[in-house]
Amino acid sequence: MSKAQDLLTYNCDGLTMDRHQPPLAVLPENSQQVSAVLKLCHQLGVPFVARGSGTGLSGGALVEQPALLVITSRMRQVLSVDLANQCITVQPGVINSWVTRAVSGDGFYFAPDPSSQVACSVGGNVAENSGGVHCLKYGVTSNHVLELEVVLPDGTITTLGGPLAEMPGLDLRGVFIGSEGTLGIATAITLRLLRQPESVAVLLADFCSMEAAGEAVRAVTAAGVLPAGMEIMDNLTIRAVDLMLDQELYPVDAAAALLIELDGSSREVEMSMDLCSELCLQAGARSVQRATSGQDRARLWLGRKSAISALGRLYPNYYLQDGVVPRSALPKVLAAIDLLSKQYKLPVANVFHAGDGNLHPLILYNQAELDVKGKVKDLAAAILRLCVDAGGSISGEHGIGSDKRCFLDWMFNPADLETMQLVRKAFDPEQRANPGKLFPTPAGCAESSRRLQHLDLPADVVVI
Repeated sequence: MSKAQDLLTYNCDGLTMDRHQPPLAVLPENSQQVSAVLKLCHQLGVPFVARGSGTGLSGGALVEQPALLVITSRMRQVLSVDLANQCITVQPGVINSWVTRAVSGDGFYFAPDPSSQVACSVGGNVAENSGGVHCLKYGVTSNHVLELEVVLPDGTITTLGGPLAEMPGLDLRGVFIGSEGTLGIATAITLRLLRQPESVAVLLADFCSMEAAGEAVRAVTAAGVLPAGMEIMDNLTIRAVDLMLDQELYPVDAAAALLIELDGSSREVEMSMDLCSELCLQAGARSVQRATSGQDRARLWLGRKSAISALGRLYPNYYLQDGVVPRSALPKVLAAIDLLSKQYKLPVANVFHAGDGNLHPLILYNQAELDVKGKVKDLAAAILRLCVDAGGSISGEHGIGSDKRCFLDWMFNPADLETMQLVRKAFDPEQRANPGKLFPTPAGCAESSRRLQHLDLPADVVVI
């Protein structure tokens, strides 16, 4: 594919701010074709970038410098299903939700469930080590991948991992997952399946303050309950969702809404519902709704799954981050984000995985405003700095890509970064796979670093 109008499709991802049109793209349909493409790239010294559905949120699948775009969206076959060993093997272009659809009739499901699961591909999930609502109890993508067929940058096809969850030797499967396309391209992925739980319930608790909602999260986890998921939405998000759905799905005057999903045996779920309801009320919840039928549960989750779309209807543009903080730091960090929002005069909506402290602040803006993009990126950087200073991370599941590469040295010292580069070079000595991504580059990050050194934070923005 080389026509400019066709390549326009691939000039952005879900982050929406930066656009880079690739000079050339190919759409292979199997491992052998991917291998042939990468062998030719190796012979000619051509860099390449892998891309799945393009729903990524860190710029990882964008072609910033001349390179071949290898699109895996036509690799959408379910290669095998092995219910006796609770696994399924798929090509990288298979959509996340299709995995569960393929086995749900037999009582199984695939646990990782990013909010974009109806659109994002399994290959992209592997590249970013994606999570989702259920990662609190069941872990992220790496906890559910058994084996990978991988095409290395020189075109060699190899296998990482194996049919067992724990294999002897170096965990190269674990090294590859989350490497953001810098080590090669996964062409067949064997996933672990789980049996559907006997019982599932969802609680909706609404609060007059975000601090009270955070206290409820702390109390539930401290009591020894391990929910399948715990999600919080702030008032701005609640109002946006209710407006889009044209119904009061969540109390419109609530400062925060907390969703708690519980699963397990019927008796376990019943006891957990009683305990969590009591703990939420003790923390200051005004009310607690219970949903046990599939229809009622889906109704409560609808708003959370639609949150980003709902906010997108209110503002022309948004910029989404995914910093992580310890649960105990949630109230202080959220208060600090609110102060930064006021300082930069940009609204920030908060919807996040409360159980594991994975924040998803959405900075809302209108790109038609003069110089607004720089201000948005400065605010995003300040939010990530807050997360790091609170003992957290600059990314929980969206990856580093190009968007956050200049901040990676906030978390790792030069020796750490050098060691990571040595691992990368072991797979890709010439560093042609997804060039310029993930790691700080002196030329590309110099201006960004100077800008960040002059961020003027309010005196009361302190989270330590």
